[in-house]
Amino acid sequence: MSELENPPRTYSGALLVVIAVALLSAVGGLIWTYALSSRLSHQEAALAAANQQNATLAAQMRETNARLTVATDELGKSLGLTQKQLDARAQAIIQREQADSKRLEAAQQQTAQQVSSVSSEVSNVKTDVGGVKTDVAKTQTDLAGAMSQLQSMKGDMGGQSTLIARNHDELELLKHRGDRNYYEFTLTKNKRQPVGTVSLELKKADMKRSRFTVLVYADDRRYEKKDRNVDEPLQFYSGKEPALYEIVVNNIRSKNQVSGYLSTPKSAAAPASAQ
Repeated sequence: MSELENPPRTYSGALLVVIAVALLSAVGGLIWTYALSSRLSHQEAALAAANQQNATLAAQMRETNARLTVATDELGKSLGLTQKQLDARAQAIIQREQADSKRLEAAQQQTAQQVSSVSSEVSNVKTDVGGVKTDVAKTQTDLAGAMSQLQSMKGDMGGQSTLIARNHDELELLKHRGDRNYYEFTLTKNKRQPVGTVSLELKKADMKRSRFTVLVYADDRRYEKKDRNVDEPLQFYSGKEPALYEIVVNNIRSKNQVSGYLSTPKSAAAPASAQ
């Protein structure tokens, strides 16, 4: 009995050890559980934050996609409009090139016609030139013949012979010779009139007898050519270096009017109005 009531100390110590170990294990489990719970809470918070961030990113992506969609639509519309413009411009260029081609073809045809016409005209001109040469040769022959028919008469001073013109056509022949100056005039009775560098005045005209009287004013002198005949060279000297001047009246139109011409040397002074 005494052995059962007083167990050995060896068993009491072992039991205490087991209890201590069990307590330590329980405390360690509690600590581990708390630590695990804490870590789990942190992980859950991080996951929640990540989910929020993902939601934000998703919203931003949806907004970006919407903007991209709008931009893509606008770009498509813009590209479509640009393509239409390009097509229209290309069509306009093609039409302009076709029009230019037609104009060029028409211009070429017109040029060809003009060249053909010019060639024909050149041929005609060559023919005309040949005819003109013949006419010129004939004119020269006629002129030589007409010149040979000009009458040479002696003047009323010094007996010098000179060619005279009896009408306007013969006067043109004399002008053509080019060796003297010629000034045509028509004189009215008792009216002093400048002719060349001198002045003339008709004093009398007789149509029946073809005679006349004129006064000549030259170098502050007056010469009277009285009762002279038609086509008679009336001569006098004039100028700083006296040169032979000639007056020829070849038409008595009435008792108050005659016509003719004044002939002066090429070296003679020209009228003031002709200078």
